[in-house]
Amino acid sequence: VLPFSLLSCRIEFASSLSSSILSIASTHTHSTNSLAGIGRQPTMNRTSLLTTHLHKALSITDTAYDGVIVVSHSAAALAACPQLQQLSPAVEKYLELNRTANHSACVIPVDKSLLPSGRLIYAGTGIVSRDYDDVRRFGHAARDALKLALGAGVKHPLLVTVPHKNFPQAELVSALGALQPAYIPLHVKDDEPEKQTLASFGVLPVGDSTSRLLEILEAMDEAFTVTRDIGETGPERMAPPKVAAYLEKAFAGSKSVKLIITDDQAVIEKEYPLMAAVNRSANTVERHRARHIRLEYQGEGEVQATYYLVGKGVTLDTGGCDLKVGGSMWGMCRDKYGAAVVAGFFKALEKLQPKNIKVVGQLGVVRNSIGSNAYSCDEIITSRSGKRIHIYNTDAEGRLVMLDPLTKACEEAQTAVNPHLMTVATLTGHEVLTYGYYASFMDNGPAKRDGLSAAIQKAGDEFGQPIEITRLHHEDFAFHLPDSGAAAHLRQGNTKPSVQTVRGHMGPAAFLIQGSRLDEHGLDSSSPIPFTHVDMGSCEGEHPHTSYPNPLVALVAGLVI
Repeated sequence: VLPFSLLSCRIEFASSLSSSILSIASTHTHSTNSLAGIGRQPTMNRTSLLTTHLHKALSITDTAYDGVIVVSHSAAALAACPQLQQLSPAVEKYLELNRTANHSACVIPVDKSLLPSGRLIYAGTGIVSRDYDDVRRFGHAARDALKLALGAGVKHPLLVTVPHKNFPQAELVSALGALQPAYIPLHVKDDEPEKQTLASFGVLPVGDSTSRLLEILEAMDEAFTVTRDIGETGPERMAPPKVAAYLEKAFAGSKSVKLIITDDQAVIEKEYPLMAAVNRSANTVERHRARHIRLEYQGEGEVQATYYLVGKGVTLDTGGCDLKVGGSMWGMCRDKYGAAVVAGFFKALEKLQPKNIKVVGQLGVVRNSIGSNAYSCDEIITSRSGKRIHIYNTDAEGRLVMLDPLTKACEEAQTAVNPHLMTVATLTGHEVLTYGYYASFMDNGPAKRDGLSAAIQKAGDEFGQPIEITRLHHEDFAFHLPDSGAAAHLRQGNTKPSVQTVRGHMGPAAFLIQGSRLDEHGLDSSSPIPFTHVDMGSCEGEHPHTSYPNPLVALVAGLVI
């Protein structure tokens, strides 16, 4: 419910969505670790979730590529890299003429005896040694270089990233950044199945941390596709039933991910009454009816940790009776990005097959519509946990959508091995004002004790997706105590948008803890359960531009890789 029009950015995937919405098969056409000289590839198979054919090259002289992108932090470092030394004279000569190439992308013609295509796209990262510099400079440089390469007509680029001792994941971050401009929106792929931005994409690993580079790149590329397709596709093409249909296709035949879809509205109303209330108005339109989607993954070996992820999936947030006005509804089809990240996380699980963990995901997929049957302020609704919730603002629907699935996760966690619960949502504009384009992680006592958010933050820094950690205080919990006496146990919030509310993105975390009865499983309990609330704000970027799925990379790096 970003009261602000800062919600997300543009995304989708690489597969033809035929009649109902897509045609993604789970038997994806994986590009293998191809050797040099693979030659030109056929048009990308639209049953693949990959952006394009991905290959591992052996040399920059491979004739399969019509342009070489070199991401480098300095000409001296390039000269010291054995695989690139032959390009050093041309690069140094060009930099003498154009010093801006140290921090921008440019095309440098080179002799075809050095590069068969004669095209070198040099991408300078700029300075990366200052206290505030991080590995994202490599990803940004690669992204800008690919845009330039596309403009130059390159269809088969080869990417090489000059290693840096402080940034062991620079090559992966560069590759993920480079693929961002190559993404084709879902509706475009549906309308133009043969359309392709790139015919192939090669990477030449030259660093010390490259043994799994192509494997992780392929997994993340597919996970990005799922996240973008769900998170950014419009509210009709990705209405709740179509989100379910998409995921059925995306995981069809999977041997490791189980998908359970609840479409019976009576069951949803009984099991998830708050989620049903939010979708009450939309239920009058069959194609907008809610879906509860459950995903399960269990890795090989004895389970040592169990993660429960709940994603907010509001396919369009009109604000409901507290209607968004003045253009603030723009981009609200991206209010399902939390659910999209959880779905993308499961695609990464399927591809990377981590051992010794179990993961359960729940997506509350609804549409917050306005109409004569809409839920309204002043209602008091009894939640799954038995807590009576007093509704103050129908535009604070995200916490309601997630509360009952979180309660179910809390129930299951009491018998699970080493459980950790998480909610993931584009929840408040306050988070955006506080942290900009960084997701905020908020721990309860057991989660803070276990240090999982700190571990994810460390992994996010290494893999180019920093996150922030916010502390909860007693004021956040007191804020949600009812004004109505015994009529309600909790108030949903207040009548103001989060950007006008003190500690506006911390309160929802406290609400979720109290409403799900997780406050009965704190450090003072005989059965503490760790819980982390993730308010994404607009960390994935602005609508309608292609996003960089966030905090997906940090979650995969912290929990899987």
